[in-house]
Amino acid sequence: MITTIMTTKGQIVIPSRIRRHMNIKKGSKLYVEEEGGKIVVKPMNNEYFNNLAGVLPTKGKLTKALVEERTKERDKESRR
Repeated sequence: MITTIMTTKGQIVIPSRIRRHMNIKKGSKLYVEEEGGKIVVKPMNNEYFNNLAGVLPTKGKLTKALVEERTKERDKESRR
């Protein structure tokens, strides 16, 4: 079991082992939701967006646009 502590600002640290395994890096966007009394944190990566495909009646156009936007943001971050 891995534990972490929340700061007074409501921030937590995701342990490095989990970050490496999930490929979470500085600037990664995370989706946070409450699910049945649990806090669920998911990285917003290509897999996340692919799982959303078909949820909205946009024939994949929205998902494609979101993935393209995320790619642009990642490219911008890597240039810094």
